[in-house]
Amino acid sequence: MSAAVTGLGVLAPNGVGTGDYWRHTRAGTSGIRPITRFDASRYPIRLAGEVRDFDPAAHLPGRLVPQTDRMTQLALVATEWALADAGLAPDAAHDFDFGVVTSASAGGLEFGQRELQKLWTQGPSTVSAYMSFSWFYAVNTGQISIRHKLRGPAAALVTEQAGGLDAVGLSRRLVADGTPVVITAGVDGALCPMGVAGQVPAGQWSTCDDPARAYRPFDAGASGGVAGEGGAVLVIEDGAAARRRGARVYGEIAGYAATFDPPPGSDREPGLGRAAATALRQADLVPDEIDVVLADAAGTLAGDRAEADALEKLFGPRGVPVTAPKTMTGRLSAGAGTLDVATALLAMRDGIIPPTVNTGGDGYGHQIDLVTSLRHVPVRTALVLARGIGGFNAAVVLRAADRRSEGMEEA
Repeated sequence: MSAAVTGLGVLAPNGVGTGDYWRHTRAGTSGIRPITRFDASRYPIRLAGEVRDFDPAAHLPGRLVPQTDRMTQLALVATEWALADAGLAPDAAHDFDFGVVTSASAGGLEFGQRELQKLWTQGPSTVSAYMSFSWFYAVNTGQISIRHKLRGPAAALVTEQAGGLDAVGLSRRLVADGTPVVITAGVDGALCPMGVAGQVPAGQWSTCDDPARAYRPFDAGASGGVAGEGGAVLVIEDGAAARRRGARVYGEIAGYAATFDPPPGSDREPGLGRAAATALRQADLVPDEIDVVLADAAGTLAGDRAEADALEKLFGPRGVPVTAPKTMTGRLSAGAGTLDVATALLAMRDGIIPPTVNTGGDGYGHQIDLVTSLRHVPVRTALVLARGIGGFNAAVVLRAADRRSEGMEEA
């Protein structure tokens, strides 16, 4: 049984909607700009990937908007788009056939901050009753399930930047275990004072004020990543069933693995390479069969060095094209993994590898084939990597849909 992706819904800093995002990504257009959602002048981080030109009231019922954090509003709208793209409309007769798996790094922090400010300045009676769930990291799973009246398996994962890929991996398992359809959402966002202040101590973010120089992975000038919001929602279902109903299949989730890094100071190597190798074995592929790697691309000298080492060990020097389209969006925490999966599937569809922008990859000493301009090549397989703060690693292998092998599987 294969796990096929049949629907995509994207809300990203450089594109609202899958088509808009893909046009800008192909063109190398970045959505990283000065923060406008609040006055960031007193913060060391002044750039971010904000989803602009998005009005939740234009897409959601009026009653839902005051109940939900921006993160959840993004997730709900992207879910509507993904289901429409897949040609699916859940109904009461099939409510147990749809599962929901989401990942978010911290929950609705912007909503939580607003209500805490009311508590401090106006008293407890002014705090919204929706505070009880809107700030919670599992809220996207709950709100998607409620909005579409779904009763299938549900889960919420918290592994920071690795979370989106972990959600894809769990969804694949649920489909293999018999759940017909799983809505998989990696959507995040904490671009508010409380969210930014909470991320500063980790030391992972660039303090550069120039959008063209702030996020430069695999480059000697790397000074950290850039925060962002948004992500993607995927519809994942059994490949044979999808084809029987005439669905368009973007590709299949062929392998998944997760590992955890050893403690700081250990002489053991990080776990990213092991996750990648395990995911390849699960997909029954060897490194030479991978057409592109979508890198985690931390944007720090140490993080990039560790990832480059893992790629060189697995594929050999310059053994596979490597790209990081997230240089156009920022690091979206839990939203990054699903957005990279969507990007890889679109790359397969169109036979291109989108670029890594604002970095030349020069002077760093690595031996990876970093794609810095749009490259036209057939893409049948892809490896997507992600690392979360705290030691989380995840890898997903994607394979272009093969109708002939699917038919053999059905037989």
